[in-house]
Amino acid sequence: MRLQYLFGQAMHNLRRNALVVVSAVLAVWVTMTMVYAAVVMRQVVNDNTAYWDEGIRVIAFLTDDLSFDEIEALRLEIEQWDEVDTVTYFSKSQALDEFREIFADQPSLIEVVEEDPSTLPASLRVKPAEAADYGFITDRLGVIAGVRQVESADQYIDQLVMVSGLLQAGAVIFAVFLGSAAVVLIANTIRMAIYARRDEIGIMKLVGAGNWFVRIPFLVEGMFEGFVGSLLAVAPVWLLFAQIAPRFQDTDSLITISIEPLFMAQWGIVMVVFGVAAGFFGSAIGMWGFLRD
Repeated sequence: MRLQYLFGQAMHNLRRNALVVVSAVLAVWVTMTMVYAAVVMRQVVNDNTAYWDEGIRVIAFLTDDLSFDEIEALRLEIEQWDEVDTVTYFSKSQALDEFREIFADQPSLIEVVEEDPSTLPASLRVKPAEAADYGFITDRLGVIAGVRQVESADQYIDQLVMVSGLLQAGAVIFAVFLGSAAVVLIANTIRMAIYARRDEIGIMKLVGAGNWFVRIPFLVEGMFEGFVGSLLAVAPVWLLFAQIAPRFQDTDSLITISIEPLFMAQWGIVMVVFGVAAGFFGSAIGMWGFLRD
């Protein structure tokens, strides 16, 4: 009966301060929408970084005097390096086939290359274990006997590593900042509610009501605001994702979006739980100094 009364008081407070409550819910909704969006964007960055990493190769062009056995021994040696994931041998004929495919619309260029087979030497294509390892691999390949030249898109790889790192860090900082803002917003709302009922609370304490008897309705109020605001935040991000994602699922696009619905659902639940927790701690902070023991 007492618990029912406390929850009844919380609902009464919500109805009584409807305008303030709606303002708090809207503030939490906007904040949690941006937090949820930041989490989704961080996953998009992670997925695309992993996809781009898959395409990074360091190419070691080989001299023509190496036998196949020597090339295979060199390939196996390089593959043992800790910084290397895989090493693929590309023969001259494979290089020519690839060249024909890339420059299919320029037959005159293909003809020139076909006349001089040495233009496209055999090569070893090295995939780094991590994108940041390419520099070490490039330097080490450059001093190996039998390697004519080493090529890597070092400028673009550096930019990729830097940009992906900045985007991931930015998304985390943004989410933490907005999550903290949600707690502060709820705390301020509870402070206003307590201030508006300060006379009533004073009377309750005079007749023997304990601090926790007074606090629980405010805690429930804050948790309710966090729950509703975060629940409303999940829907627009999910709907926007459903509309945008199909347009970026082409693997030939610079940016792809291939997030599974399960990821969206799991983080949607996390957002709601976080919203309730933010409401609880926001209420606790809001009551601090007003309802001390």
